[in-house]
Amino acid sequence: MRAGLETNLQTISGLRASSDIPDNPNPPEAVIGLETVEFDNAYQQGLTIYRFRVTVLVSRASDRWAQRRLDAYSSNGDSSIKLAIESDKTLNGAAFDTRVVEMGSIGTVSLGEATYLAADFAVEVLAD
Repeated sequence: MRAGLETNLQTISGLRASSDIPDNPNPPEAVIGLETVEFDNAYQQGLTIYRFRVTVLVSRASDRWAQRRLDAYSSNGDSSIKLAIESDKTLNGAAFDTRVVEMGSIGTVSLGEATYLAADFAVEVLAD
């Protein structure tokens, strides 16, 4: 599923995507993390709900530019995180359905010596 999310995110021009937390992010970059797994949502141990958090990091070199990038990623345009993730809702056959349920937690993030502007996208994936 992570690989499918990564592939879908890489359809956004100029955005890097990583299914592993990078030691040294190279913004703009989307980092995919698994938050929770909810089992047995249907009979006979069927339907598992996976909740991912996709954190999008942008450079703080220019606060104005960084905010505009995050605005573009949260829009319904060419740079839309939602539209990219949902472009293949099966994640290359690994899921029944995938949807971005919200964007939130906009703020600064410090990693190592660098500070980034970031936003979190909550993604829900339904699978066996």
